[in-house]
Amino acid sequence: MAASMEIQCTACGRAALVRIEPVYDGFRRTGEAFVCTSCGHRYASREATPFLAADRRPHVFTEKDKPDPARVFRADERRRCCGWCMHFVVNPFNQRCGLTNREMQATDLCIRFAPKPAEEDPPPVKAASPLDALFGKDRP
Repeated sequence: MAASMEIQCTACGRAALVRIEPVYDGFRRTGEAFVCTSCGHRYASREATPFLAADRRPHVFTEKDKPDPARVFRADERRRCCGWCMHFVVNPFNQRCGLTNREMQATDLCIRFAPKPAEEDPPPVKAASPLDALFGKDRP
């Protein structure tokens, strides 16, 4: 799919779009060709193509026009949903609460919320062979 940019064509003198086409030598891409969509004039390179200045774009929106970020949960509700609870049990078939045994979703809220304990990295296993880590040294 070719990209398009607005240019002032030197051949036809009109403000038009330039189509950027890949150039191949067999199956190897060797470069890009720049073609005026109005008259079909081909430019040799990106530097030879007379692009319009980027600052000539109209500045319609300002920083004040940006929307405020959406806040779904209040500050005291953040990370207090079931997905972050220590009682939340996930298996391939469903998600359940370990206390009530009810089917839950990760975004549900509960008054019995208890945060998951901080996960610590397990100590590295020092094994002489890869099978020692699986079966222990006491097994043959």
